[in-house]
Amino acid sequence: MSPQKIWLSSPHMGGNEQKFINEAFDTNWIAPLGPNVTGFEQDLEDYLKETVFVGALCSGTAAIHLGLILLNVEAGDEVICQSMTFSASANPIVYQGATPIFVDSEPDTWNICPNALEDAIRDRILKGKKPKVIIAVHLYGMPYKVEEIRTIADKYEIPILEDSAEGLGSSYKNQKCGTFGDISILSFNGNKIITTSGGGAIVTKNKEIKEKAIFLATQARDHAPHYQHSEIGYNYRMSNICAGIGRGQMEVLEKHVAKRRAMHDFYVEIFKQNQSISVLSEINDDYFSNHWLTVITVDASKNNGKTREDLRVLLEKQNIESRPLWKPMHLQPIFSDAPYYGGIVSEKLFKQGLCLPSGSNLDTEDKKRIENCLNNY
Repeated sequence: MSPQKIWLSSPHMGGNEQKFINEAFDTNWIAPLGPNVTGFEQDLEDYLKETVFVGALCSGTAAIHLGLILLNVEAGDEVICQSMTFSASANPIVYQGATPIFVDSEPDTWNICPNALEDAIRDRILKGKKPKVIIAVHLYGMPYKVEEIRTIADKYEIPILEDSAEGLGSSYKNQKCGTFGDISILSFNGNKIITTSGGGAIVTKNKEIKEKAIFLATQARDHAPHYQHSEIGYNYRMSNICAGIGRGQMEVLEKHVAKRRAMHDFYVEIFKQNQSISVLSEINDDYFSNHWLTVITVDASKNNGKTREDLRVLLEKQNIESRPLWKPMHLQPIFSDAPYYGGIVSEKLFKQGLCLPSGSNLDTEDKKRIENCLNNY
């Protein structure tokens, strides 16, 4: 009989989620509004600080889409996007009829490369098409090079849409990720640091932008006694039930971050004598990663020809889930014609990289099974 499945990153309840859900049922707030939605938004604002305003939505993808709309991205525009990311970072660009311009990673944080970014901006301007927005991602919870990217964005007067879907609980110079963009987004999908089952949020330092986002997320209904619509709207608001889960999860967010970081340290210890395997870690004390997923690269040339795929298959045979890194967007069939700037950093990371089980609910027995498998490898 197969041993119990060890998942890459499974939901981890804290205990009080049911209390908030029951309150929603007891008061009949079974709708995309209510005290849990308002309370969850306030919890996030209190946590992020920096005087931000948060709108709870049905997904991080919805938040990116609304972010692009609020930054005035329209059909025919161009939007720069980090290539190494999940497709949800890039798909909303196409929703708007705009063109994604993909940019390579740098090897320190694996996030958008400042040099390639500036090359892309200059070249697009020379071609007569100044990019409208820069989408920068905190990959696997590792903050991107915040100051360098902001300097470039300000130099060319291009706003940043900060994709912090994987970055809640991470920080740069003690400022929380999710507060660095002109508009920022969060995700609460089932595999994230905290979850609302499915869900996301838009974050802004401007209250009017938050209110506009909520207006658009609730079908853009005009203020009238009847249903009247002067703009196209979307069904993007978070439900009061899901927000209740989120309220309970916020109570254990810091504990979950600590457990994820402990899993990262667990892997660092295992691989410390192995010259062929590198664990993505902070480059200095300015960076604080939630280590949503611990990710490694495997250099087969230093490992008797054994690749990351050999390791993935070995783990799979032991019913332990692992996963290759995100396949860069410029290598995806759907985006094969999109412009790309940079070298082969993201491509190399994809070929060598593997995400390891990182959940905050992994116990001692799970760790022992993982360690035995890695040692056998």
